[in-house]
Amino acid sequence: MQYGPAVRRRKLGAELRTLRAEAGLTSGEAARLVGWHQSKVSRIETGASGVKPPDVRLLLDAYQVGDAQLRDMLLVLAGSDDGGGRHHWWHAYRGVLPPAYRDFISLESQASTIRTLETSVVPGLLQTPEYARAVTRAAVGGLDNDGPERLDALVQVRLARQDILRADPPLELSVVLDEAVVRREVGGPGVMARQLERLTEAAQLPQVRLQVLPFAAGAHIGITGPFVIFSFPSTSDLDVVVLDHLTSSLYLERKEDLEAYSEAFNTLQFHALSPEDSLDYIAGIRDGV
Repeated sequence: MQYGPAVRRRKLGAELRTLRAEAGLTSGEAARLVGWHQSKVSRIETGASGVKPPDVRLLLDAYQVGDAQLRDMLLVLAGSDDGGGRHHWWHAYRGVLPPAYRDFISLESQASTIRTLETSVVPGLLQTPEYARAVTRAAVGGLDNDGPERLDALVQVRLARQDILRADPPLELSVVLDEAVVRREVGGPGVMARQLERLTEAAQLPQVRLQVLPFAAGAHIGITGPFVIFSFPSTSDLDVVVLDHLTSSLYLERKEDLEAYSEAFNTLQFHALSPEDSLDYIAGIRDGV
């Protein structure tokens, strides 16, 4: 199984290898430029070893990479605290966030486009505080024994993630929700009614495309489970699919996997209600029609 840190090392290494080749350098020549042994460059490019942000900067300077957005993204993959000056707010929650979740958030924060199929709950980026609290309490074991502080922290993280919808430029978010998501009462009638209102508000943002896949659509390609596709600016080589499981996340990075899930998402969008009809559908459920 592939986990976030390994995926990030491989993706960072592959991108650095591409940039070196575009600069017309061999790995030995690149190593001499930055004062390293050639084996260090090779280990970094294959993902066999990690690389610190200062070393990434050295390589990017040696390769004369001037794209600020690309540099920032690669520094984030290297674990930079301030890739290009951006503060990584989730570091303050290291004590409560498992590594896989931190990696998910770091990828999410740098993505330019996110496509997601949800079959059980509203995506975290669109949740209200009350809904987020109810979902977190149900999904994370032991919270009742840990006291309210851990639950509060996890909810704060989920809400802080939503800032990327207000970034400049904002994230482009495409969501397909199985009808079960909008019908499953999470947190009680009042909480669910406010959550449906939140979906309606979010769907009217220009960067958000929200569609409902009704039960009437029958069996569909998404019945195997939810997934998220992260796409990044500057290069598609860093795109990744994330599948969530009960105790871990699976990261898929092969080109064939990305193509298969992209095609699956396009199919789901085709069979789902249009964004306009989806809003009417949600309003009907909210109003008890």
